[in-house]
Amino acid sequence: MVETRKVQVTGGSTFTVSIPKEWATENDVSAGSVVEFYPEGDSLFLAPANGDERTEGSLDVSDLEGDELTRAVMTMYVSGFDIISLESSRITTDQRRTIREATQSLVGLEVLEETRDKVVIRDLLDSAELSIHTAVRRMRLISLSMLEDAVDALAELDTDMARDVIQRDDDVDRLWMVVSRIFRATLRTPKAAEELGLPREVCFDYQSAARQLERIADHATKIAHLTLEFEKPVPEDVVEALSELHEESRDVVDAGMDALLTDDGDEATRLANDARESVQAIDERARKIDELLRDLDPARAQLLGLIVDSVSRSADYGGNIAETALQKAAPTP
Repeated sequence: MVETRKVQVTGGSTFTVSIPKEWATENDVSAGSVVEFYPEGDSLFLAPANGDERTEGSLDVSDLEGDELTRAVMTMYVSGFDIISLESSRITTDQRRTIREATQSLVGLEVLEETRDKVVIRDLLDSAELSIHTAVRRMRLISLSMLEDAVDALAELDTDMARDVIQRDDDVDRLWMVVSRIFRATLRTPKAAEELGLPREVCFDYQSAARQLERIADHATKIAHLTLEFEKPVPEDVVEALSELHEESRDVVDAGMDALLTDDGDEATRLANDARESVQAIDERARKIDELLRDLDPARAQLLGLIVDSVSRSADYGGNIAETALQKAAPTP
């Protein structure tokens, strides 16, 4: 429900406005309390001053194990808790192992305390050290290098390179979790956005792009897994066509990311539109490669068809990033 307040002037030069009593009561704001103001464009956000308090959360893990327990830890992390207490009448050895592995897979977490019935995890990263901009840039570099190496591994039937691509997917997943955690923090409090030095709209754009980059890394991993199933070299004409498809797909992603990261609105619009137009040409090239596969053994043709699909989908994700860049560059109302 929207409430209105009339601005008054006191002392001849000080603007004052009252705050709703119900809100003040719910947030423990009373006479003498300190509140914080965060200007954002033509809006002014008000929040109680909490100092350097760290958010704590607890979770009963009695019925959780394996992947469910791992996802629970990741969910608490992404939700923004600085201290996570995992509790049960008795934490089993398998649960402890799963918790440690989940903790090691996330940036900044460390086991702080372990008892018979509780494991406490703490985020050690200073908020000032977190940069959604840096995380997204690293995701771009890793995901595109994974895609390139996955295609090269197929061309050379290099199983070691393929396995290396698969392992690097964990690095992208860790960065994706960091981006998600930071973004959700900006939704909860304007203070988080102020500490980042970025408007919340920009944080949303970065989070959207990061999701696309995470999907590109997943497709690179898929290509690497499929490569391990090949026993004989892929025909040269198919390799060449796939390499060209990859180069064009990579260019779309690069153009989309360049458009997103530039502060020049006109340049962003040009790059983004070029990237989106290129996606259609890539779809046509992918269809031509499918025609090359018709003369191959059905099993090999099916595997290669999946790889062609993954490479072309990476271009689609680049097009999605370009669309986000266009929205970011558009004039604000």
